Amino acid sequence: MLNVHELKAQDLQRLSPSALAEVATTMLEHIAQQSKLITSQAQAIKFRDVKLERITFELARLKSWRFAAKTERMNAEQRQLFEETLVADQASLEAQLEALQGQTGTPGESAGKAPARQPKRQALPEHLRRVDHHHEPENTTCDCGQPMVRIGEDVSEKLDIVPAEFFVHRHVRGKWACKGCQTLVQEPAEPHIIDKGMPAEGLIAHTLVSRFVDHIPYYRQEQINARSGIHTPRSTLAAWSGQGGAGLIPLYDAHRRFVLGANVLHVDETPVNMLDPGAGKTKRAYIWAYARSGFDVLPGVVYDFCVGRGAKYPVAFLQDWSGTLVCDGYAAYDTVFKLEQRIEAGCLAHARRKFDELIKDNQSPVATQAVQRMAKLYGIEREARDLSVEQRLDMRQARAKPLWEEMHAWLQLERQRVPDGSATAKAIDYSLNRWSALMANLVDGDVPIDNNHIENLMRPWAMGRKAWLFAGSELAGQRAAIVMTLVQSAKMHGHDPWAYLKDVLTRLPSHLNSRIDELLPHRWQPKA
Repeated sequence: MLNVHELKAQDLQRLSPSALAEVATTMLEHIAQQSKLITSQAQAIKFRDVKLERITFELARLKSWRFAAKTERMNAEQRQLFEETLVADQASLEAQLEALQGQTGTPGESAGKAPARQPKRQALPEHLRRVDHHHEPENTTCDCGQPMVRIGEDVSEKLDIVPAEFFVHRHVRGKWACKGCQTLVQEPAEPHIIDKGMPAEGLIAHTLVSRFVDHIPYYRQEQINARSGIHTPRSTLAAWSGQGGAGLIPLYDAHRRFVLGANVLHVDETPVNMLDPGAGKTKRAYIWAYARSGFDVLPGVVYDFCVGRGAKYPVAFLQDWSGTLVCDGYAAYDTVFKLEQRIEAGCLAHARRKFDELIKDNQSPVATQAVQRMAKLYGIEREARDLSVEQRLDMRQARAKPLWEEMHAWLQLERQRVPDGSATAKAIDYSLNRWSALMANLVDGDVPIDNNHIENLMRPWAMGRKAWLFAGSELAGQRAAIVMTLVQSAKMHGHDPWAYLKDVLTRLPSHLNSRIDELLPHRWQPKA
């Protein structure tokens, strides 16, 4: 057969008619194949361009949503879940986009365009165990025959993980006997939170942290442990938590005394569902939270599980306490302030929310100006955050006090202009009725401008509420309050919750009660 690709023009003149027909047929087939290939490539390029355009559009929309999510349209939990999903979606789209752009092989798309600035990745912590993998060429002799010399190396690091490993402590206590006097000597067994039980303190701490920090219900912990071949029924896990929580009660009581030793406290409450076996359904209970001032150098929070929301609960908890209490406008707190030597401090964030709701509903031009005035006060607070108590109070007196006075006069004037019963009137009335409490921060530099500090400390309960669904009993709610008090306070001091709980659960059975304060989160030091 003729090779048409090797034929030249002069060769065609010497071909017979039949050979020329063969050449023509072959050329036509080749042209048809090339045309089909070009058409296929054109379709592939068109498809890729359409996909590039779609992914680029989706990526731009995700970024715009990410900035929009910073508004107050979402609560903290919704925003956190939304942002986590956005990060995952954005990473996926960027990976797809990078892969598609690599396939195009056309440098013209990026020519003249500065590369996107990538965020600087933090170095991996030095305390992590390193596993070295050495990669050297098999042959270090050059083609010229000379041996090569090692002149350096490149090191890259990748983060990896080994899933949780169960292991067993074997305590071997030797028995020593004297044949002469029939005496037996043996080291006594160390006391444990759960004596004669299977779990060591590290496993009890892991169960508590999984439940109350990571918000993993017992039935899911049972499934996770089963993947490692360990059978831990949810009833067993619950029993371990119950015994561990009981062992922490003396530490909780000491921490409560520490928190109530502060002159400035935050207070707030949030509902949780509690199982009511007699009625066959759940009923509403409440977690009350009390925290030292957000400016306190020794922070701490204590939670109190109560079956109701009445005034008797904070009154009982604070019966021996005096000082300044930062709270919202809930009427139950009025009873707390009937006792002497207690000062009420209001929350500007609550007052601001009343106006912010009006802005979203476009119901009042007054609301926009009110929020703008409050923003100036928050700006001063940001500047004063890291100052000393005296310096912070001086800055408030010099710069914030005139703004408070101007806003008070302006609110009184605007109140006369709006009809009674309107949404704007209610928002203004909330601020005016609590004006003396809102200005308490102008008297004491330790008093914050709002109650956001305690609201942030309530978020773990909101997250746990969705995971647990309800507390099994009043005792279970109290146990949750004990554990949450200690682990959240430990986190406030930068401690790892598991390391803290494991250590204190190990020490508590033999620790002197007179030295219990050594194990409090703000004083705890891990054993060397």
